[in-house]
Amino acid sequence: MDAVVAEGLVKTYTTRAGTVRALDGLDLVVPEGAVLGLLGPNGAGKTTTVRILATLLRPDGGRATVAGHDVVAEAQAVRASIGLSGQYAAVDENLTGEENLVLFGRLYRLSKADAHARARELLEQFALTAAARRVVKTYSGGMRRRLDLACALTGRPRLLFLDEPTTGLDPRSRNALWDVIRDRVRQGATVLLTTQYLEEADALATSIAVVDHGTIIARGTADELKAQIGGERIEVVVHDPAALPRAREILARDAGDDCRVDDRARRIVVPAHGGVLRLMQILRDLEAAAIALDDVGLRRPTLDDVFLTLTGHAAEDGGNGAGAGNADGGAP
Repeated sequence: MDAVVAEGLVKTYTTRAGTVRALDGLDLVVPEGAVLGLLGPNGAGKTTTVRILATLLRPDGGRATVAGHDVVAEAQAVRASIGLSGQYAAVDENLTGEENLVLFGRLYRLSKADAHARARELLEQFALTAAARRVVKTYSGGMRRRLDLACALTGRPRLLFLDEPTTGLDPRSRNALWDVIRDRVRQGATVLLTTQYLEEADALATSIAVVDHGTIIARGTADELKAQIGGERIEVVVHDPAALPRAREILARDAGDDCRVDDRARRIVVPAHGGVLRLMQILRDLEAAAIALDDVGLRRPTLDDVFLTLTGHAAEDGGNGAGAGNADGGAP
């Protein structure tokens, strides 16, 4: 059974600039046991999608089921099946880490003894035992995010919604949180992960759906999406900017006219038809022309390349503009 099915979801917001269509007929399926990365820029509709699936917002059109329950007609059953970690840690700063977890345990209707036992278990799992009796306002950003995720796992949910869980974290804290998510997946959880970090989707997701302007524009595994924009490419970085035009002529002749030039970075990128043999030919011709290089490589496309090709802008950009970004990130 599919853990999540969304069909034709529509959500609009009224702003000072007018009506913003945050979701525009979004379709989404998350199989049980999968980790689906919902990838898109700020304002694309990721948070609105999660809030509808978590029963925090009602859709204006379409329908969705979570764990087999309709998100509108059976909202309570949906809530009993999910754990949610939003963009900002939803913990009480004036309570200790342990008190927050016990509170969540009681909200999940655990007995007092079971709530305390579950809190101790999660504090150990998330490396927070030493800080268990400190008030949360003294926690670092990474500690708060770990505590927030621990709270979301208190009820051992079958399905976990993670809405940009590592936003604002330093690389070390981000990697630590990735390990926690991977461990939960190994235990059988289904995860819907929204992110604008391409490397995060590549590292965690078994499949990816790219959302832009409130609709899904591509889906597949990371490798499948990369394959959509072609195979390997050759990148060269020319030492002398004045040599760029001549270098471009050589690469266009050797690899075809489909070459991209970044004047600022002194970089030329061409398709790697022929792989290593093509690269060797280009290097020989550049050497014969006495063009010095700072860097050269045969590289596979990245998810950043995929996103740029599909949407025309980078994943970190606000693809819908300020109004849509506010609608997605700041809806009630």
